[in-house]
Formats: sequence, structure tokens, C-alpha cells
Amino acid sequence: MNSRSIFTDIILIISLAAIQIFVLLRMPLFGKYIPVLYPVFVLFYPFFRNRFVFLSLSFLLGLIIDISLGTWGINAFATVTIAYFRTLIFRRTTETSTDFFSFLTLNWTQFSLFIFLSIFIHQFLVQYLEFFKLSRLLEVFINVLMTSIISFVFIFIYALVFRIKQKV
Repeated sequence: MNSRSIFTDIILIISLAAIQIFVLLRMPLFGKYIPVLYPVFVLFYPFFRNRFVFLSLSFLLGLIIDISLGTWGINAFATVTIAYFRTLIFRRTTETSTDFFSFLTLNWTQFSLFIFLSIFIHQFLVQYLEFFKLSRLLEVFINVLMTSIISFVFIFIYALVFRIKQKV
């Protein structure tokens, strides 16, 4: 039985947004790649919960990030997009149904592919909407790829620390 409520979801959103804004934004790796951790809310939100509440909370999380960065809804759009397509991404990367599901049933390759593809899509949307110019196409793609890899490492560590594969 999962004891998560909207109140605990909001506390998690505030905590993830605070970590993103006050810690991760201040520590770019290799001089320019800022890891993102806040999409873990979307990735590991229970599949059986109310979809409207999930999309609304995902929007709230992205909006908090946008307000703090002044990015005019880009993060909210990307976060809601991966939230909306999360079940599809999950089914395509794991070949598993979300009915009566636990992350424990996945092997590490499927688990990693789900995380990486979700983060890549999120970063692709954020960075191409924010920095898109045809003259910078390759530069932005490299930035998306590097940020996705770095973020994947942070999210994978988060999953290990909080034992995501053992619960949800």
C-alpha cells in the first residue's frame, strides 16, 4: 500500500525544485552542463494514481522551475510532455504493462533505458525551445546529450539512494 498523498507530493515537488534551483543550478559540470533532478517526480510517480492530478502536479513543478529561471513555460511544457507520454515511453522501453506494476520487476537495462529516454526527451524539448537556431543545431544537440547523460547519473544515484527499484 502506498501512503503518498497530494500533500506529500507537494512537499516532494518543493524539495526537488529547491534542490534544482539552489544547488544544481549553481554547480554546472564541465563549465556549462547543469544536471536536472526534478523530473524524478514524473518518472517515479505511481502509475495507478489519478492522471489529472499527476499532470497538474507535473505542471506545477515545471512552473516553479520556470518562475525561478524566467524561462516562460519551457520547463512546464517539457515536464508535462514527459508526464503525458510517460506510460508510452515506459511501455516502449520495457515491454511491460503498467497494470499491477513494480519497478522491482524490471531489469537494470530496462530501468536505465526508461530513465535515459525520458530525460533525453525532456532535455531535448527544454534546450531546443530555449536555444534553437539552425546555426547552433549541432551545439544544442551535444548540449542535450551531455546534460542528459549527467542528469541520468544524478537520477540513477537518486534511485539507488531512495531504493526506487524496491518500492513504488
